[in-house]
Amino acid sequence: MKRFFILAAGMLIALMANAQPPHHGCGSDWRERIRSERVAFLTSEMDLSPAEAEKFWPVYNQCQTDKREAQKAIMDAYRTLDSLVTAGAGGKELTAALDRYLSAMDAKHEAVEKEADALRKVLPDDKIARMYVSDEKFRKMQIHKLHEGRPGPPDRPGRPDERRRP
Repeated sequence: MKRFFILAAGMLIALMANAQPPHHGCGSDWRERIRSERVAFLTSEMDLSPAEAEKFWPVYNQCQTDKREAQKAIMDAYRTLDSLVTAGAGGKELTAALDRYLSAMDAKHEAVEKEADALRKVLPDDKIARMYVSDEKFRKMQIHKLHEGRPGPPDRPGRPDERRRP
């Protein structure tokens, strides 16, 4: 019964997110759909009680925001570094860009550590471990769904060593 309640709550959240008007021009409706699916999936997989869920989701959402910002900083620093390397730049400019990239990588690592510390204040370790495993399962499911919708490579008669020679 408890599992049914949690699953129903997750589905209700997913439905509410889908019922909202689309955000024209920003393409965030698919992000909201994925977030809703993630909420339902993690709630079910982690077997969260309503009290745990009430404490967990605000912390999780804040940690996800922090990690997204850290990842954005990494990508910005990477693009700068890539353009300098491609242009053949060197000297202080390249060194500064490399330092910025490495600092951004460290900041993301710190965000992950902060996440673990914050989650340990609201959930026991076994549920946190389930969260990490379930999060990865969800990510793999989404990748699989993405690949299902795309056409595969054209059929080839076989590997080169399997083809008949005239």
